Amino acid sequence: MDIKTATALRRLRLVSGPEAVSFLLLLVCSVLKRTTDFNAVPVMGAIHGVLFVLYVIFWVDAWNRAKWPLGTAALYFVLSVLPTGGFFAERRLRREAEDAVIASRARREGVVETS
Repeated sequence: MDIKTATALRRLRLVSGPEAVSFLLLLVCSVLKRTTDFNAVPVMGAIHGVLFVLYVIFWVDAWNRAKWPLGTAALYFVLSVLPTGGFFAERRLRREAEDAVIASRARREGVVETS
């Protein structure tokens, strides 16, 4: 994995957690708006909107650089629209990055043949 691909995956991973948190907070604000006089939906909606747009931009970049199959790319997009999906996306992306580092070290040490 080259540095640009690793960076694209890292950016996607770093935005997926805050995007998931903002989504959950937006849902809480929506409930509070309907049950109390508290209305933070416009603010949380804007914050979540910005984070979601960043997620989509970083998702497209990661998809192009990592050369994911359509199924993997679709999975990461679907996770972005589920309330807690960003947490799962972050975990999978972290595991993918760790696996890439292990594979790189193994190739460098000659444990695994490169093809």
